[in-house]
Amino acid sequence: MSEFSGIGKVLMIFGVILLIVGALIWLGGKIPGIGRLPGDIFIKRGHFSFYFPIVTCIIISILLSIIFSLFGRK
Repeated sequence: MSEFSGIGKVLMIFGVILLIVGALIWLGGKIPGIGRLPGDIFIKRGHFSFYFPIVTCIIISILLSIIFSLFGRK
């Protein structure tokens, strides 16, 4: 029974992470400034548009690294 408790914890943590990421994606358009930062790449030519939020990705990556380093310490 104890070998399944570790798998259960991992699945629960993975579920919480998916819930948080889903909420951020769902609310992403409603949070002002997210996705429209200086440095984000947006190209629009005719019927083609390309958008890559590189600065937004970097900021989110830094924030997640800080959060996971705080919770990852034992």
